[in-house]
Amino acid sequence: MAVKIRLMRVGKKKQPSYRVVVTDGRSPRDGRFIEVLGQYAPREEPSIVKIDSDRALHWLKVGAQPTEQVGKLLEITGVWDAYKADVGKDAAAKPKAKTPPVKKAEAKAEAPAASPPEEAAAAEAAPEAPAADEAGADEAPAAEEASE
Repeated sequence: MAVKIRLMRVGKKKQPSYRVVVTDGRSPRDGRFIEVLGQYAPREEPSIVKIDSDRALHWLKVGAQPTEQVGKLLEITGVWDAYKADVGKDAAAKPKAKTPPVKKAEAKAEAPAASPPEEAAAAEAAPEAPAADEAGADEAPAAEEASE
């Protein structure tokens, strides 16, 4: 079971607030959870971030993976630094932002487009070299005839 620490949306329409929860990675965003660790209210001024650091540290130690946003919240509250100090800097890899995958159709379309001009340039360069040799060969017999 892949355990994640992520946000669960609560609140009214157009007024989101979130709970920081520990859940199975396969469950839906607002579905079943294992434990509530805290809350996050981004619309408040200043934003409210309350996380039970002892429980969050426990779940990180047993292998729960935080999402990118929860990772930022854990840094704000100082839990992430405590985790790095306790476990070690090498083992504590912060979640990275997901980059959109490169579409294979675009990559294939660009690669052949780049190859034909290179092949054409190589093909143009190749006939010039033999043509120069042929011209030199034609001139050499002509020069021999002239000297006779």
